[in-house]
Amino acid sequence: MSWLHDTLEAIFAVLVWPSAIYFLLANTSMLVLILIAARHFARYLGHSAHRGEDAMAASPVSLGVSVIVPAYNEAAVILTSVRSMLDLRYPDHEVIVVNDGSTDDTMRLLQDEFGLVEDERDVPGRIPVRGAVRGIWRAESGGVPLVVVDKENSGGSDSLNLGIDLASKELIVRVDADSIIEPDALLSVSRPFADDPDRVVATGGVVRIVNNSRVLGGRIVELRMPKQLITRIQVVEYLRAFLLGRTAWSDLNALILISGAFAMFRRDVLIEMGGLDPDSIGEDFELVVRIQRWIRDGRRDARVEFVPEPVSWTEAPETLRVLARQRRRWHRGLWEVLWKYRSMLLNPRYGRVGMLALPYYWLFELLAPLIEIVGIVLVVAGLLVGAVEPGAALLLLLVSYGYGTLVTLAAVLVEEASFHRYERWRDLGSILAAVLAESIGYRQLTAVWRIQGWWAALTGRKQVWGEMTRSGFAGAAASVGAGEAERRD
Repeated sequence: MSWLHDTLEAIFAVLVWPSAIYFLLANTSMLVLILIAARHFARYLGHSAHRGEDAMAASPVSLGVSVIVPAYNEAAVILTSVRSMLDLRYPDHEVIVVNDGSTDDTMRLLQDEFGLVEDERDVPGRIPVRGAVRGIWRAESGGVPLVVVDKENSGGSDSLNLGIDLASKELIVRVDADSIIEPDALLSVSRPFADDPDRVVATGGVVRIVNNSRVLGGRIVELRMPKQLITRIQVVEYLRAFLLGRTAWSDLNALILISGAFAMFRRDVLIEMGGLDPDSIGEDFELVVRIQRWIRDGRRDARVEFVPEPVSWTEAPETLRVLARQRRRWHRGLWEVLWKYRSMLLNPRYGRVGMLALPYYWLFELLAPLIEIVGIVLVVAGLLVGAVEPGAALLLLLVSYGYGTLVTLAAVLVEEASFHRYERWRDLGSILAAVLAESIGYRQLTAVWRIQGWWAALTGRKQVWGEMTRSGFAGAAASVGAGEAERRD
C-alpha cells in the first residue's frame, strides 16, 4: 500500500494550503457580508419610526398589490394561508390563488370557505401559459378581494405566470401557499417602491421557519423553535443566508436572489420580460438574474432591493428524505442558472453583479460542496494510511468548520441583537446548539446532496418533483384538517 501512501501524501502536499486558503476566504467573505448586514440593520432600525407605514396604510394613492398564490395539494394549510393574506394591512390589495391541478381538497375547501362564484373575466394572454384554465372564481362577498383560478397541472412557475397575467394591480407579490405573511409585510416590502418608484423594480422579504409555532387565524400567536434538530439547523441556515446574506448583497447593489416564497415585482417589468421561465428549476433565482441583466443591458437606472423586516413564515422539511430532495433541487437550479448566465461572469458591463456577486456564487456556493467532500475524503484516507500529518488535518478542520461555526454564531448574534424574534431563553439555547450541531454531520450530508443535484444536471437526468409532506400549522383552525397534505417541493 506504499503507492497509496505516496499518492495521498503528494496530493495532500499540493492541496493543503490552497484548501486552507479557500475555506479561509469563504468564511471571511460570509463574515464580511454579515458585518455589512449589521451596519444596514443599524441604519434601518434607526429610521424605523420614520418609515411612514401608518400613512401608507391609510393612503388612497398607494400602489395596488396583487398577491399571487400558486397552490398544489395544499389542503393542510391553504385556508390559514389565504386568510392571513386577505387580512394583510394594506389599502389596496387582491389575492389570486392559482390552483395548479390539485388532487386533494384544496379547491373544495376554498369553495366552501369563501362561497366562490364563477367570474366571467377573460385571460388577457400577455404572458404565454401552458396549463389550460378550467375556471375562474371570485368570492361571493364583494368585500373579499379573492380570485381563485382552477387550471390543469403545469407547474408553479406557469401558475405564477397565469396569476401575473390576470393581476389588476401595479405590483405583484408571489407567495407560497404554505406561507404565513406578517400583517404589515406588504407595507414594508412595498416601501422602496413608494420611496423610489422610478428605480426600484423588485424587492424581497425575509423567509423564516414556522414549524412548531402556534398559529391562529392566519397569525403566529406563539413563536417556538422546531422540535426536530434538522429543522432547528435550518432556522440557523435561513438566518445566515436569507436574512443577513441577502441584506448585504442588497446593500452592495448586487442582489441576484430573492426568495420565491416572498418577493414583490413591478407588474409591467414582469410582463415585458415574459414572466417566469417554466423550464427553470431555480425559477426565482433565474428571474432575478435575468432582471439584473435586463437592467444593465438597457443601461437602466434601476435596482433590486431586500427589506430585512417583513417576514414570510414557511414550513421547512422535517425529514432527511424531503430535505435531501430540496437541497438537490436547489443546487441543480443554482448550476443551471449560473451556467445559463455565464456570459455575465467577470464581465465589467454588469458591474458588481458580474464582478462580485456571480464570482461569489460560483466559488463559494456552487463549488463549495465538491471541495468540502473531496477534502474530507482525502484527509480521512490520508490519516488512515499515515500520509497526512495530524497537524495539517487540524488546520483544515479549524479554518473550515471551526471558523465557519464562529461566523454562523456571529450571524445569530447580529440577528438577535437587531430583531429579537425568539423570546424564550430555551429557544435561544436551541439556536446556539443548532449552530454547533450544523458542522457535525449536517453540513456533510447537505454537501453530498448538493453534489448529487449538480451531477444530475450535468448528466441530463430529468428533474422529478417529489412530494413535500405538510403537517399544517400548529393551532390552526380545524377546517384545515389534521391530516397531511403533500405538494411538489
